[in-house]
Amino acid sequence: MKTVIIGAGAVGGCLGGWLTEKYDDVYLIDQGEVAKNLKENGITLYQQFQEDAKKNISVKVVDSLSEVENPDVIAIAVKNYSLEDVAKSVADQMTGSPIILGLQNGVLNQTVLPKYFEKVIYGVVEFNAWFDKPGVIGYQNKGPFVLGCLGGELQKELAALQTYMNAAAETVATDRIRDAAYCKMVINLTNSYTTLVGFKYREIGSLPLFKKVLSNSMYEGIQVLKAMGIQEYKAGDMPTWSKIRASAKLPDFVTMGIFKKSLAKMVLSSMAQDILQRKAGVSELESLVGEFVRLADEHKVPAPYNKAVYQLCKEEFAKPEFKPLTEEQVWEAVKKNL
Repeated sequence: MKTVIIGAGAVGGCLGGWLTEKYDDVYLIDQGEVAKNLKENGITLYQQFQEDAKKNISVKVVDSLSEVENPDVIAIAVKNYSLEDVAKSVADQMTGSPIILGLQNGVLNQTVLPKYFEKVIYGVVEFNAWFDKPGVIGYQNKGPFVLGCLGGELQKELAALQTYMNAAAETVATDRIRDAAYCKMVINLTNSYTTLVGFKYREIGSLPLFKKVLSNSMYEGIQVLKAMGIQEYKAGDMPTWSKIRASAKLPDFVTMGIFKKSLAKMVLSSMAQDILQRKAGVSELESLVGEFVRLADEHKVPAPYNKAVYQLCKEEFAKPEFKPLTEEQVWEAVKKNL
């Protein structure tokens, strides 16, 4: 397959590097400093806790999709807030009839991509990756990617894409991509809170409060999914619904040990990279926690934790210079909703 990956951030960079190790016709597109670094230095990848084993991979970088004639796959690996503009641009420039692979958090891509493309496969990224600097990316595990279509179409293309990607990183195909996408969104609910309190940027002052808000945010998300008729989809190392429920509902002396072990593996979220690291001024707040707050209202599910975090994030992220809040400040806001 001739593949173009648009967006060489954490996810797109990992995919581009891993595929390049296996195949020749893999091309990356990005802008500015990222593109410059990729051309000059390639991509450097390393697994969590193995920084001494960094691997540098020389990748092919193009400035425009028009430089790659009739690609078989175009993987769009940009954030939700850029998706509409990028999709329009891709539709205008592409030649042939490629498979479009959407690699976004959440479900916004299920609305946006079908407006511009006929052959869309959705990918749920069931591993954590982070962007140290342009061209240097860390990851927890080499996959899995979970691929699927919303209907029963494109089964031949889905099977071919799964086989192709699986040679480079663990990739599975499912007929439950909607369940998989929403279940991953529950995990992504932590992004807003960890960014709000500056996790990995400041010392957590109250671990019990940090655990309380984090666990209950995810537990509320599960209740929303159940009200929607979504069934649990487990892939990779993501926590099960039963483990999330236990963390939210059982006493800390029972669950704190497991929580601390999980916390040690947590990395800087993609939202924190946008707000705290890159100071981009934009984030996926609306398409993740904002969408869950909307769904909670629609299905009449109480969501005091997510509503408090969402409102605080809207207020704090909009300030000229965002400064993380303390766990106590967030808890005071949550209590007003309880």
